[in-house]
Amino acid sequence: MAGSSLAVPSQLSEQETLIQNIARLAPFIPSLLRASLINIQLLIGLIALGYVFGTLTALLQVYGGKILGTVARIYEWIFRSVPALVLLFLFYYGPPRFGIGISGFAAAMFALGFRSSAYQSQIFRGAIQSIPSGQMLAARSMGMSRIQAIFSIILPQAFRLSIPGWTNEFSSVIKDTTLAYAVGFNEVLRTARIVYDTHYDLAMSVLIFVALIFMVLTLAGNALMGGVERRFRIPGLQVPGHEKTRQSSRTSSDSWGLRLRNFWR
Repeated sequence: MAGSSLAVPSQLSEQETLIQNIARLAPFIPSLLRASLINIQLLIGLIALGYVFGTLTALLQVYGGKILGTVARIYEWIFRSVPALVLLFLFYYGPPRFGIGISGFAAAMFALGFRSSAYQSQIFRGAIQSIPSGQMLAARSMGMSRIQAIFSIILPQAFRLSIPGWTNEFSSVIKDTTLAYAVGFNEVLRTARIVYDTHYDLAMSVLIFVALIFMVLTLAGNALMGGVERRFRIPGLQVPGHEKTRQSSRTSSDSWGLRLRNFWR
């Protein structure tokens, strides 16, 4: 009895401490939210850069021939092999050695953008190669040049097929934006660090709040891309294995739902 009576005040004190920490964190929430907007700006910049260079790299790997294809593969291999943080330091500290000034935002955008382009290139390459070769032949037989066929027939379909994989890349790079903290860029994680450097007891609360911000951004982004995928889905043409995986997941979900209903009867 004595042990249980001691446990109740202890639990109450922990709850009071948690409430107090949340109340003390409230004045810092606006600055954390403003800093998260900087992460979103960085995300837009790097993913757009990755999209352009990823598409170009994929095209060179598929249609570039031996020389350009090899150059594209070397580019992709380099940026997929070097750790993101090392790339960030190279892009931040490297240009000043040659008299080129660069901001933390630009260094993060180029480093993470080129890295993302290497991963996006493989998403696009797989989607391009999944398009039946007969479509290229049909386009050429109608008098289109190879370039016209690629940009008018192949790429529009490939971009649609690549949406699921591209969504996964989005979920990854949105978290990578916090690496800009390493070069002194004032994004949300650095702002959080400033808060808990001056209020150490708020460290756990502020980090949980940052985690919640990224959970919301990732969930919102995935929901948006899921809508885009459904809107632009090509009936009868999916990336091999994608539809089977989706049907398997749906069947598994239905099976668990049936089991739960039977359990509660």
